[in-house]
Amino acid sequence: MTAVDSRPVAELGSASGRWTPRARFWAFVALTKPRIIELLLMTTVPVMFLAEGGVPEPWLVLATCLGGYLSAGGANALNMYIDRDIDAVMERTKNRPLVTGVVRPTEGLVFGITLAVVSTLWFGLLVNWLSAALSLGALLFYVVVYTMWLKRRTSQNIVWGGIAGCLPVLIGWSSVTGSLSWAAVILFLVIFFWTPPHYWPLSMRVQDDYAKVGVPMLPVIAGNLAVARQIVAYSWVMVVVSLLLWPLGYAGWFYTTVAAAAGIWWLWEAHALQARARAGAARLKEMRLFHWSITYVSLVFLAVAIDPFVS
Repeated sequence: MTAVDSRPVAELGSASGRWTPRARFWAFVALTKPRIIELLLMTTVPVMFLAEGGVPEPWLVLATCLGGYLSAGGANALNMYIDRDIDAVMERTKNRPLVTGVVRPTEGLVFGITLAVVSTLWFGLLVNWLSAALSLGALLFYVVVYTMWLKRRTSQNIVWGGIAGCLPVLIGWSSVTGSLSWAAVILFLVIFFWTPPHYWPLSMRVQDDYAKVGVPMLPVIAGNLAVARQIVAYSWVMVVVSLLLWPLGYAGWFYTTVAAAAGIWWLWEAHALQARARAGAARLKEMRLFHWSITYVSLVFLAVAIDPFVS
């Protein structure tokens, strides 16, 4: 890992006695990164509807969502434990619980490991062991492969590290069927190709932060135009892959219409970003694509859930 010169994390916060139980509780919640988990569950539940061909068992949805939250929360807590040195330096992350001292590093480590164990057993005992294996695989991939290996070593970190964020799609499908299918693989690939053009615009905005701590996100080592070109390339592949559900017989007219319309708008925004980068615009407006990327994935996966009822 790249060493970062900073004060020890413990020195950045105050003694634990300063923090109220309420503050400590919400700090542990913050370690799970709830807003990111919302996005993961947004891809999990619709796939369960598609796998069921209708409304899945409510208890199964609840069990899968809770297990998914615990697993992703454990992964995020361990990510913050490992990255607490650079989090203390980056403007975007300097108020995280392990940096401020409201949660001690050992507590964060134990918390993350506990959630990992509990979530795996939860999935195995209440859902099925295939889903448990996929959940544990996603957690280990995010913590070991992405956080500990790729993130500080290669500009392709988010490309391959993003696989962890794709696995909830497979978990949603396997929780209903106990198996996998090509439909699940296609949606897995949609998220795989979505992740880089979703995250790179944000990385463009905060590239100085990443440069300061030696994390080689693509915008740090490549020019804006080179990044924009990669965003466009991944965007085209993502949109094409998203439309494969229709010719392969897994989705009907409703999903296909929504995916095509959302994809066209995405491509418009991606090409507009590339045009601004090519022109050397002072304001790239890169966050337009970042915010639209969240809307895009929400619309596409909502269409996945609705399609069995209307197509």
